[in-house]
Amino acid sequence: QVQLVESGGGLVQAGGSLRLSCAASGRTFGSYAMGWFRQAPGKEREFVAAISWSGGSTYFADSVKGRFTISRDNAKNTLYLQMNSLKPEDTAVYYCAATYRTSPATMMRRYGYDYWGQGTQVTVSS
Repeated sequence: QVQLVESGGGLVQAGGSLRLSCAASGRTFGSYAMGWFRQAPGKEREFVAAISWSGGSTYFADSVKGRFTISRDNAKNTLYLQMNSLKPEDTAVYYCAATYRTSPATMMRRYGYDYWGQGTQVTVSS
């Protein structure tokens, strides 16, 4: 079992940056692959980025590749999402998630995750 709490969201102008954090409970944080998803009003929750349990493998949605960076610090039980060159279309509630699965395919799907945080709002103004 794991509990997740996101933070770091806020309002930023287009072209700016934000760093999201996800604090995870438990002493087995390093055993979970982690992901970031986002959901805009009226839209489905979509995959943003994922990282393997060791941090050795990362995956990104095409829409954020080259702008976002996912990382984790297992010693601090924390997941990060560094978001640069933000665009208005990045506006959404961002959720972190954890899964014991290791398949890259499942890590890019919402149903592949077992635990979710409460979400943090990111708003990018033009």
